[in-house]
Amino acid sequence: MTVTPLATPLLRAAETMASCISDTLMEPPALPDGVDYGPRSTRWYGQSLSKGAAGVAILHGVRAQTGHGEREPVRAWLRHASAETLNNGTGAGLWFGAPAVTHALTTAMPHARPAALNALDTAVTDLTEHRLTAADARLAASARPRLAEFDLVRGLTGLGAHLLRRSPDGDLLRRVLAYLVRLTEPVDADDAVGLLAPGWWSADPPSNGESRERGGHANVGMAHGITGPLALLSLAMRRDIRVPGQSEAIDRVCSWLDTWQQAGPAGVWWPEKITVAELRAGRPAITGPARPSWCYGTPGMARAVQLAGIALGDTGRQQAAEDALARCVADPVQLGRIIDPSLCHGWAGLAATLWYAAADARDTRLPASVPYLMRLLVQHATDPTPASSGLISGPAGIALALHTFATGTDIHWSTSLLIT
Repeated sequence: MTVTPLATPLLRAAETMASCISDTLMEPPALPDGVDYGPRSTRWYGQSLSKGAAGVAILHGVRAQTGHGEREPVRAWLRHASAETLNNGTGAGLWFGAPAVTHALTTAMPHARPAALNALDTAVTDLTEHRLTAADARLAASARPRLAEFDLVRGLTGLGAHLLRRSPDGDLLRRVLAYLVRLTEPVDADDAVGLLAPGWWSADPPSNGESRERGGHANVGMAHGITGPLALLSLAMRRDIRVPGQSEAIDRVCSWLDTWQQAGPAGVWWPEKITVAELRAGRPAITGPARPSWCYGTPGMARAVQLAGIALGDTGRQQAAEDALARCVADPVQLGRIIDPSLCHGWAGLAATLWYAAADARDTRLPASVPYLMRLLVQHATDPTPASSGLISGPAGIALALHTFATGTDIHWSTSLLIT
């Protein structure tokens, strides 16, 4: 790591807070009583990276690997994660179901070979094969994708992220990357936008609480949008994992982001989504950046573009992305929009994204900003208390971000966010 060395009191404060949060997550909760197996039942939280046991297992696994915890809590949370039949159907992906539990196991206990691991690997392979076949059929029909086809949370980008960690030399990862290359190519769809829209223009409505506009949209965020595939393609290229057209696909996405990049008093920013009306107008309806979150804000998008610049050897693009991130984290107006401490939407996600970006940065402002963001994360870590226990939206992710900063040790848990 090349980040600025941090003052010992701050390191201690970060690890103390990480330890305190971890201590509240030593034992899994009891399984819910009753027979509610509906989709909203809390019994499914166990196999969730975002809300439940799979995510907490990663926290304890990383702490055990750095000498700050024991193995038994890891095993206990993994048992809880697999207590119910694992979902490997429509709703399954990196953050939920069989892939989430497989990812948790291989991240938390990377050298373990439990009897169930072969079956879990097979389940992930089968799901990925099924999703690739469905995507091939959709592309052949010149139809628009749903977000769940390609996004990080449930789609092929998330499955590819797991494979990048689990089987980086395997053919299946390369097939996922080849699909993402095709995703960036234009689709001659018979719809309201046709060839004006990029290949990842989704048939899903924007669903932004204000509009149910027909005609779909282009999602820009890391969690559900095109910057997730951009990050995966770039991270794979950094490891010399390449497929035909990969560099062109990265450049194609970056060029589209350039088109929608907006300039403001606190630096450049990108809109979260592009609607049909905005596509036709050639400009976004919003006039300034939204919350500076990992999932949909400037930090996640800037990290993806930084990774693209590094992968392509484009120092100008890398430095422009770093400037966007540095000016974002220095803007009190944007920081004032953060209302929770989580990885997905809040302080932990912003701080973790900055920490990993700073490790790669040419811009010295990024490593210099890490102590400031760490102090803010320590300050806000328990306010308000998240409703669930998981990694992405719960306290496990907050503790893990603090632990990473305090120890300076990268166990690559952040593969689940595609920031490294």
